[in-house]
Amino acid sequence: MDKKKSLIQQIIRFGFVGGGAFVIDYGIMIFLTEAAGINYLISSACSFVISVIFNYILSVKWVFNVSGERSQAQDMTVFMVLSVIGLGINQLIMWLTVDKLHIFYMLAKIGATAVVMVYNFTTRKLFLENRRV
Repeated sequence: MDKKKSLIQQIIRFGFVGGGAFVIDYGIMIFLTEAAGINYLISSACSFVISVIFNYILSVKWVFNVSGERSQAQDMTVFMVLSVIGLGINQLIMWLTVDKLHIFYMLAKIGATAVVMVYNFTTRKLFLENRRV
């Protein structure tokens, strides 16, 4: 398979995995905020962490070619470090849009997710896929 076709297939798979992770992230955030009365920043962080676990499992099994140069523990460490940075980006965008721009947290989460999704694909492609870190 040529590189362009392979990249397109990978982006589609990433989209499916990311879509599932978003449903988990968004659903848990809304549940924790609305039903449990937890502050949106705390519920957003909790839901993000849970969705990252789902995302990691499917990303290494189905999206990115991570076999070979590193151990599974090293791959997971790289994934988690990138995810923590993504969480920081998510939280910053949530805080700026909700507290400073007064955008409803459910809408802000959609924008934050879009930005973090681009960051996630780019960094995981660069640092996780059979490359030295």
